[in-house]
Amino acid sequence: MLSIAAQKKLLSGKTVGVDSTMLEADAAMKSIVRKDTGDSWKTYLKGLAETAGLENPSDEELQRFDKNRPDKTVSNEDWKSPTDPDARIAKRKDGTTHLAYKAEHVVDPDSEVLFAAVVCHANHGDRDTLVDSVMQVKLNLDAVKGAIAIREAVADKGYHKAATLELCQALNVRTYIPERMQRHQSRWTDKPPEFRQAVSGNCRRVRGARSKRLQRLRSERVERSFAHVCETGSARHCWLHRIANVSKRYLLQIVARNLGLILRKLFGVGTPQDLQRRPTLPRLCILLLTRPCALSAYGFGSYLLWPHRWASPASARSELHRPRENTVFQRTAARATGPRDPRPGNRRAVPEPCQERTRASSDMFDSSPGQAGRRDSELRRPLDRRAEARRRWRSSRTG
Repeated sequence: MLSIAAQKKLLSGKTVGVDSTMLEADAAMKSIVRKDTGDSWKTYLKGLAETAGLENPSDEELQRFDKNRPDKTVSNEDWKSPTDPDARIAKRKDGTTHLAYKAEHVVDPDSEVLFAAVVCHANHGDRDTLVDSVMQVKLNLDAVKGAIAIREAVADKGYHKAATLELCQALNVRTYIPERMQRHQSRWTDKPPEFRQAVSGNCRRVRGARSKRLQRLRSERVERSFAHVCETGSARHCWLHRIANVSKRYLLQIVARNLGLILRKLFGVGTPQDLQRRPTLPRLCILLLTRPCALSAYGFGSYLLWPHRWASPASARSELHRPRENTVFQRTAARATGPRDPRPGNRRAVPEPCQERTRASSDMFDSSPGQAGRRDSELRRPLDRRAEARRRWRSSRTG
């Protein structure tokens, strides 16, 4: 997908936006076991209750004991999931814990193309995975002929760390990462001088107008990719086990998202519902993606509007500005005379009697009441014949 986007000149900028989100693993917290003994949570809790003096506690007593006991922690060093050993215990924004993975998106803020999507363990912090994601983007773009090099990275304040900023500076990547509010000033006596230089340069860039514009683009485009892939694409919940399988499945979702984005930017169609409306469009899209010189852009656009033929510019304008049958009398006459000719340019005209009735209807309010009633009955004559035929058929059935 990146090679196709590079050929179509969709990779415009040298800046990337980075952000992460949580993916729900296909495992439950009730099924976790101890890494040292293999005991389940209930067995471990019964042992603690017996140590505290409770003999043969019931489930309600265990829940009450578990809720009120101090220093209750569930660590990834002590617990694991037998269903998915690669899933890690993580905390949500509402304070609850669950087994999850972490997906990190690297997006081009200008074209919204996803350069990379790295799935890692949920207990890995954002500060520790920023450089890995940027290096994955460089590897992906190095394999693309004619691609650009990444020079700038934009992230939120959760990615701010002196060691991370220094490593990005060593890789010739300028960072735009805001710093968290701190109670005390930073101490640089026990740190290398490169750390202070990287943090000072990042702080100077963050205060500029370019940083604010890039942060607005990052918050819009990266969050939109999460909405398309995880919410609309239903990739928030993982249905596979092991991090390798989850990564493969998630990368397929990213490829589908990039493909829809490229098709929408090139042809104005990017969803399967739009493709179903035009059954011949997928083959033509593949033809244009593989052989861009085979079809002309204007001719293909006209074909999207009129699939039954390859329209020329003159015929396209005539098709667009052709009047439609809006009046009730014209639609009634079209149904009475049969279907129109589907061939372009041979549209069956409205018969002369219907035109006369239409002219008569325009003069209906200017004529006498008797004449208006007579013309109105003539206009309803086709419908009256059908109603009379239905009445005769029903009377023959009942008789």
